[in-house]
Amino acid sequence: MTDIATAFADEVVTNAYTKIVAVPGIEGPVALITLDNGFDHTKPSSFGPGGLAALDAALDEAFAAHPVAIAITGKPFIFAAGADLKGVPSITNRDQALELGRLGHKVFRRLRESSVPTFAFVNGVALGGGLEVALHSHYRTASENAGALGLPETFLGLVPGWGGTQLLPNLIGPSNAVTVVLENALNQNRTLTPKKALELGVVDAVFGSADFLEQSFAWAAQVLAGEITPARPEIDRGKGWDDAIARAKAIVEGKTKNNAPGPVKAVELLELARTTDLTDPASLDKGFAAEDEALADLLLADELRAGLYAFDLVNKRAKRPAGAPDKSLARKVTGVGIVGAGLMASQLAMLFVRQLKVPVVLTDIDQERIDKGVGYVHGEIDKLQGKGRLSPDAANRLKALVSGSLDKAAFANTDFVIEAVFENLDLKKKIFAELEEHIAPETILATNTSSLPITEMAADLKHPERVVGFHFFNPVAVLPLLEVIKGQKTDDATLATAFATARALKKSAVGSADLPGFVFNRLLIRTLGEVMNAVDEGTPFEVADNAIAELGMPMTPFTLLALVGPAVALHTGETLAAAYPERFHNSPGLEALVEAKKPAVWSYGADGTQVVDPEVAALWKQGDTASTSAEVLDRTRRAFAEEIQIMLDEGVVAAAEDIDLCLILGGGFGFWNGGITPYLDRTGTSEAVNGKRFLAPGVASV
Repeated sequence: MTDIATAFADEVVTNAYTKIVAVPGIEGPVALITLDNGFDHTKPSSFGPGGLAALDAALDEAFAAHPVAIAITGKPFIFAAGADLKGVPSITNRDQALELGRLGHKVFRRLRESSVPTFAFVNGVALGGGLEVALHSHYRTASENAGALGLPETFLGLVPGWGGTQLLPNLIGPSNAVTVVLENALNQNRTLTPKKALELGVVDAVFGSADFLEQSFAWAAQVLAGEITPARPEIDRGKGWDDAIARAKAIVEGKTKNNAPGPVKAVELLELARTTDLTDPASLDKGFAAEDEALADLLLADELRAGLYAFDLVNKRAKRPAGAPDKSLARKVTGVGIVGAGLMASQLAMLFVRQLKVPVVLTDIDQERIDKGVGYVHGEIDKLQGKGRLSPDAANRLKALVSGSLDKAAFANTDFVIEAVFENLDLKKKIFAELEEHIAPETILATNTSSLPITEMAADLKHPERVVGFHFFNPVAVLPLLEVIKGQKTDDATLATAFATARALKKSAVGSADLPGFVFNRLLIRTLGEVMNAVDEGTPFEVADNAIAELGMPMTPFTLLALVGPAVALHTGETLAAAYPERFHNSPGLEALVEAKKPAVWSYGADGTQVVDPEVAALWKQGDTASTSAEVLDRTRRAFAEEIQIMLDEGVVAAAEDIDLCLILGGGFGFWNGGITPYLDRTGTSEAVNGKRFLAPGVASV
């Protein structure tokens, strides 16, 4: 273990304490092992080499006491949160990686192969290796308030490598295992509630949190006495397994286009588990060895390092935005005004009232629109109540906070007003000028513009210092990114309040300079522009649309175009083409699409077959210079690398990390690419275009 321990020199070791206890209803001693890293629940227990060695020693002590049962549990609110990944960047060779996998199997399987019945009492969060400890145990209970259960490894670019891929499908069936290992993990790292874990068969019983250990011991006594025999489903190793693997492949193809090695490898291991016999140590040896080999490959893959980099961005950098003023400067927001009552404005109203729980006033050009906007918010609140996520009293309180008015004087008691009207600079300037007559000098004027200049919007106001860009992404409830844009005269108090408000709204804010397109849209339009220009030149729609899958975008460019709306994309593109005509070029094909009011390039047959809309094919004039898929990918990569470097030189954001954060949070770019800059470094594009990498070697790479 010496070699791998060196890589994890900074490990916060999770200790394992063995206590021999007498349990009512059980004749003979019970060994209770508690996992605890010595910190409170904000620093979850995890397993590195030191933690695995501690559990191994605790098991030695437990077996030496000749108990009638062994139970394992965690510290308050935390069972165990998986492998300690902080040491992964220090793993430099395959032998170290293999050693880590083998060590986990060696220790955990002692629970499975024990002649003494073993129980996992999952009292809190159990993720990854933490849940695998429970899966190795013979029986499992969970507390009803356990925060999250799951196997999130494929989300990061790994596989459940300490038994998960072999044990889970043989315990709960292959289809349920695909749900946990792939479908949930690749859907924004969704986890299981204890109730859902019970439904799937991941745990055998769920008990209340107040006396969870007592109830778990009482249940264990009944199991030991033969009074309870937990159900174990018959596993279909034929067509049922075939269908599950087909679904797994479809999920991975749909989410990653098979460009992320972790999920692809997980499918292979789930298929291998069809022949794994949990009662045969030799069969388990084979399955676990395959997990070791997969883990070794993935731990030394750039895609995993990029995934860990992305995870760090989302969980650390996003919480401490670069360029945010001291939060003590932020002013309290006790009332919110929203100009506009369309879909975007209504979504904003719902977000503000739900998260801030302060009065929210909407205004628009007529009462009908206002009533529709308020009605939308009330309807969304009713949906939450219907799902049991709000009590009737809480729902009524939120509804009472939302109102509408044709008179902007209703904004007199607001501290924060945001406009969400059509992207027209003159209109937005007019609205802000009118608002200044009704609001206090300190009330913030925020704009949800996606590309218009904040400085110009504020130029004619009495208090331009209180104008800030506050750019949300659609759908508002789903996408976590919020671009906070500082105009030339935006003061620190306004900026600090904007960042603090973003945090209160549970959004991840990234600061941007006031330059056309800000961050996400500037890069998106440059990317879409390269693809559309290739089509203009004569490249077939299908070739251009599918050429850039490995960039890690969650959907193809033309599918995204339909979601954004061709008119919105054209408008933003025109703003950027006016600012940077040497790099942004209006697509005649897109212009024709918008003029004809066509909503999309693709149309779909009754069987779901995707084809180019015949009308679009007729109106989109193409040249005779077709590019190959590889050529479209290359030009798009180079465009990304060029534009990002220019944005960094211009100071649009503080660092390349903020570019990646925007693409991950605003556009769902793949973790396995770390957003985009690690991918551009890995493919050599950064150096080919700019003569240097965006990130230092070893940051988001091996």
